Amino acid sequence: MNMSHELLSDLIEKRRYLHENPELAFEEFNTTENIKKWLEEHHIPMLPLELETGVVAEVKGAFEGPTIAIRSDIDALPIKEDTDVPFKSKYEGKMHACGHDFHTASILGAAILLNSQKEKLHGTVRFIFQAAEEVAQGAKKFVEKGALEGVSAIFGMHNKPDLPVGTIGVKSGGLMASVDKFEIKFVGVGGHAGIPHNAIDPIVMASQYVTAVQSIVARRMDLFDNAVISITSIHGGNTWNVIPDTVTLEGTVRTFQPKAREAIPGLMKKLAESLAEGNGGSVEFNWEDYLPVVNNDPQFEEIIRATVVESGFDVVDAVPSAGGEDFAFYQTYIPGFFVWMGVDGPQEWHHPKYDLKEDAIKVASEFFANLAVNVLKK
Repeated sequence: MNMSHELLSDLIEKRRYLHENPELAFEEFNTTENIKKWLEEHHIPMLPLELETGVVAEVKGAFEGPTIAIRSDIDALPIKEDTDVPFKSKYEGKMHACGHDFHTASILGAAILLNSQKEKLHGTVRFIFQAAEEVAQGAKKFVEKGALEGVSAIFGMHNKPDLPVGTIGVKSGGLMASVDKFEIKFVGVGGHAGIPHNAIDPIVMASQYVTAVQSIVARRMDLFDNAVISITSIHGGNTWNVIPDTVTLEGTVRTFQPKAREAIPGLMKKLAESLAEGNGGSVEFNWEDYLPVVNNDPQFEEIIRATVVESGFDVVDAVPSAGGEDFAFYQTYIPGFFVWMGVDGPQEWHHPKYDLKEDAIKVASEFFANLAVNVLKK
């Protein structure tokens, strides 16, 4: 499907409006109303889901077939914009610094293109304009509200500033890392720093753990697994001559393989317990599952690569990112595939000077419209 110059100009105007009017997670009320208005203008029906923000719409083909979904995210970030674009954010401290305005305009474009040719469509395409990706809560809420009901597969993208416009990155398996949090409290017995044998020093336990925990990746994980354990916060003690009762460590674990993600918490907990016990103390281990791996189903890779070429664009092997994405949450329910979309930007995601080349909207819209046709046909 080819996008007209008029439609591209209209979508660029819409993207610029969204960029000027960014809204944070679960506050996307104006964004939601505008998406609804734009869908209504093209007679694209919406599902009556009980969502405070975000929209789910459908294009139903003339022929019977399965339902697949294409997902976009719509929220902005609490970042002060530092660009010179004439449509920069009107709201101090809020910015579309991750390109969700681009995602929204592009997937809206795909919906418009498919709706104009729905008489050729074998099945239904559901368009998910999802709230609150940046806080990793939106996908979960949308699933709870029924956004995936009856859907057999889901597709999505994230813009990639280091790829040229017209280039799409494709990779099966782990594309974006799982993101998990931990808090480990080593408990000892406080006392005088000059009389340490009458105390049980949690600083010693914590210090041993900071070093020893890296052996989990180096010696307990498969060589072909990817994982990182980062301790990012240490709190304990409040003066120079007193051994404290407790020391608390916090941090994050990132992996690209679900089996590695499953194994690491138990290994970390066991190590903490053994170090604490060996020093005469105890430990409180808390783990928070935050985001799964964006784990692309290999059954779709061939058709995605073929669609990129058929659409007149360049396909490259996607380089994984250790950033997280709540698209992964959908993939725990149904098969899915997530791609990188080249936008040739000057800065990476979440940077105050983040920007992109808007002709990438045409690329993304045409690709996803063509992909939907090809997947449903298959």
